Amino acid sequence: QVQLVESGGGLVQPGGSLRLSCAASGTFTSIDAMGWYRQAPGKDRELVASISSGGSTNYADSAKGRFAISRDKAKNTVYLQMNVLKPEDTAVYYCTTNYNWAGFYSTWGQGIQVTVSS
Repeated sequence: QVQLVESGGGLVQPGGSLRLSCAASGTFTSIDAMGWYRQAPGKDRELVASISSGGSTNYADSAKGRFAISRDKAKNTVYLQMNVLKPEDTAVYYCTTNYNWAGFYSTWGQGIQVTVSS
């Protein structure tokens, strides 16, 4: 079983930057894709960015050019560098991963608040 712990959220002014981190721990054979989703009040959870075990990345249109996802496979950690933040980026951000442990599973972190406001 894998646990995900997110960190790095908080309050930032429009145009500012934040870096989210998500560390995976527990029992697993391998970590596959990792990613970030977000959910704003009254809205559905949506994909922000994902990264495969091979390093291929995928971004939502709203994140392209402003956000960058990366991972440290040795630390089983995924990062989301968010630049030029806008008020519409305000949401709870969730980390997710697929992993292998006698089968393939997915799990989610508890979520971390990002608020962009002046």
